[in-house]
Amino acid sequence: MTHDLISIPAHDTQAFREAKPAIQRVRDIYHTNIKKNIRAFKEFAAKGSVQSPVEAFYPYIFTTVEKEVKNLDSRLSYGFIRGKGTFGTTITHPDLFRDYLEEQIDKILSRHHQPVYVGVSNSPIPIHFSFPNNDEEFNDSIRTLSRERVERIPDFFAVPDINRINDNIANGTFKPGPQEPNPLSIFTAERVDISLQRLVHYTGTSPEHFQNFILFTNYPFYVDEFIAYGKKIMESGEDPKEQKEGQGYTEFVEPGNVITKRRFPGSLKANTPANAPAFQQKQMPAYHLKRSDGNGVTLINIGVGPSNAKTITDHVAVLRPHCWLMLGHCAGLRQSQRLGDYVLAHAYLREDQVLDEDLPPWIPIPPLAEVQQAVQQAVAECTGFSGYELKKIMRTGTVATTSDRNWELEDTEVSIHRFSRSRSIAVDMESATIAANGFRFRVPYGTLLCVSDRPVHGELKLPGMANQFYRERVNQHLEIGLCSLEFLRKSNLDLLHSRKLRTFIEPAFR
Repeated sequence: MTHDLISIPAHDTQAFREAKPAIQRVRDIYHTNIKKNIRAFKEFAAKGSVQSPVEAFYPYIFTTVEKEVKNLDSRLSYGFIRGKGTFGTTITHPDLFRDYLEEQIDKILSRHHQPVYVGVSNSPIPIHFSFPNNDEEFNDSIRTLSRERVERIPDFFAVPDINRINDNIANGTFKPGPQEPNPLSIFTAERVDISLQRLVHYTGTSPEHFQNFILFTNYPFYVDEFIAYGKKIMESGEDPKEQKEGQGYTEFVEPGNVITKRRFPGSLKANTPANAPAFQQKQMPAYHLKRSDGNGVTLINIGVGPSNAKTITDHVAVLRPHCWLMLGHCAGLRQSQRLGDYVLAHAYLREDQVLDEDLPPWIPIPPLAEVQQAVQQAVAECTGFSGYELKKIMRTGTVATTSDRNWELEDTEVSIHRFSRSRSIAVDMESATIAANGFRFRVPYGTLLCVSDRPVHGELKLPGMANQFYRERVNQHLEIGLCSLEFLRKSNLDLLHSRKLRTFIEPAFR
């Protein structure tokens, strides 16, 4: 086989026709190079130098399609290569992404009947990404280094390069050179590594705890309910109903990586949270109700505002979740709405501004049928309303997302005219951002909001009224969100990763 004029950015390549041995080769390369970085850094910390600059590189995986496949299933949204050529990507943390990589490689091998190749790339692993998150030995080494020694780190080790860490592939603006392979994934290894570190920083939990189904919320009340729900499942004794409710869940993880394991019937050991260091409250804490297959639920309290919404989804996206769903509160805009009504977004008025450069506002963000149907089915099941009666408590329409928390103080006539022309039914500060980043990063998305005030109609939240409202609605709203994700988990995940999320020329990895 030849690669024509393609210059493969890797050496020591080996061919594989099965996913598992290919992944093992990726693991061997990755861990060998990580250990090389760690050993050299320990020597540097002790002596102030090493013999020569350290060369440690990411693994690289690629395949070459020499003949375009003519009869590919038109229903496919990922896992295939359109056209012909060479396609490759760097890989990081293969243990964390083992199941994901196996799925992607298996699909390519079965559909193209061409081997995949694994080798050592020419992309260096920055020393910053070589130590485990919150590794105390590494942190202690950094703390003891003098300023002069810290400034010498780039003389011996690779450091993150912002010229290499970008979202050009995801944004559809990346163009390979005439002798470069096309991308196989929307994220390079270095882009993934920086996000994994920032997930720890923002959420207080390690990446391995994150599950494939994500709930975002903007109120701590939902966190309280989720913690109570998770702890109840972990303590589900021999009650048949509780056993059924918690079926498949194995652990509940809180910020600080505090782990509570499920106490199955007959267990002789009580649950004991794992030893964890003193924990400092994080900006966007995450909580994980885990399943052994990774298809559990992660809830993240993102706080208020589109900036937070973009920040967290920029980083969660590298984990390639199956779906994320926004559960939050909104201002109802229609006279027919009441406090506590639900809003299922099927379109977004994007006035959040934070994604305008990456995804211009003129690009529509389509609703995803599989997510919409799951959420509507969950609302019906959890409220007891169905069919035409469902319209009494839920409205489907456009959600306006603004970057201005005090939008009510604008010229009322101007804002009402704008909302009316867009057919908006609710206003919030996060939903369009989360949906737009889902669209941009090919992560299925959805939004179910709850009307907490109606400022346009003079119905503002007062402290006492707000507390009563939250107590009455949060539990049911969270239940609907969890039920929605359960429906999606049991659905055809190939359909969930909709073709709507794909560009004309798309990387094969989802």
